[in-house]
Amino acid sequence: MMLPILRRFGGPLLGATLAACQSGENEALLSGDVQGTTYHIKMVLDGLQVNQAELKQAVDAVYNDIDLKLSNYREDSEISRLNREATTDWLTVSPEIAELVDIARQVHDKTEGCYDLTVKPLFDLWGFSRHQNRVPTDAEIAAVLPHIGMDKLEVDVPGRRLRKKDPALRIDLSSIAQGYTVGRVAGLLEAKGIQNYLVEVGGEMQVRGRKANGKPWRVAVEKPLPYTREVERVLDVHQTSGTAIMTAGTYRNFFEEGGKTYSHILDPKSGRPVTHHLLSVTLLHEDPTWADAWDTALLCMGEQKGYAVAEQEGLKALLIYGENSELKERFTPAFGAETATPPASPLPAR
Repeated sequence: MMLPILRRFGGPLLGATLAACQSGENEALLSGDVQGTTYHIKMVLDGLQVNQAELKQAVDAVYNDIDLKLSNYREDSEISRLNREATTDWLTVSPEIAELVDIARQVHDKTEGCYDLTVKPLFDLWGFSRHQNRVPTDAEIAAVLPHIGMDKLEVDVPGRRLRKKDPALRIDLSSIAQGYTVGRVAGLLEAKGIQNYLVEVGGEMQVRGRKANGKPWRVAVEKPLPYTREVERVLDVHQTSGTAIMTAGTYRNFFEEGGKTYSHILDPKSGRPVTHHLLSVTLLHEDPTWADAWDTALLCMGEQKGYAVAEQEGLKALLIYGENSELKERFTPAFGAETATPPASPLPAR
């Protein structure tokens, strides 16, 4: 899907694409540009009287609202203003920010701290924020590390408050905000009575029900290789009550220097890009916000620890890693309910 090198929220490009996107007789399609990438919505209207122009306006309003609150690329966004607050006092925030930080904290605690929203200073230091990549010095990394850590951030969800124990703490919501966006748009469709749909934003997806022809929604998972757009697997999604499909990968947002490759997935403990062999994680979950957090968290942990945590948590995950110059796949036991098959022939990106 996607596909600029960086999506607006700053996370990796996804490796999931629509396996087929021709609109059927009873399917409607909305699309547009948002958050530095694109969105596509397929809907089975089933006779519903839906004003598509008004619906698109409502969808765009959701995107604009979220962008104004969660985007690190806007100096006037709520999260940017929060990052500029050099205080340890409790700060009132929107319900969205409190909710996302709380979810992130729970995933952080289950992943040995590998998933951490406070890595923004490191993300900036390595130049991933503004396409100005560089390898920082050991001294520069050492100066930033004391200001990294979810343990330095308190959240009061009912009170809609955050408190930075370290006034220099800065938060990056890029690894969770796009999943939240997908969920908001899906909720908007359901509020309009639309029960069969596919929502995709920059590669992040949520599907519900079935296509107009009664068949499952089909999603293609990319091969986690740079500079190519090839299909690794095709998923027939049978979760008719609704499921999110998210993919995080190291293979799109990276840079090379001195013969070495540096991924944008940073280890908050070392302050450096991860060095394991896990290339992508595709995760299915009933909640797109949780899915977006979990795919990045497992990718950070690597093919061994990530798989172990996914299995322990009962997550539906497909991990693709490199071994002896070959791509290897590993499905968690919970993934078994879905159909995952190699494509009979190469599929187009869209």
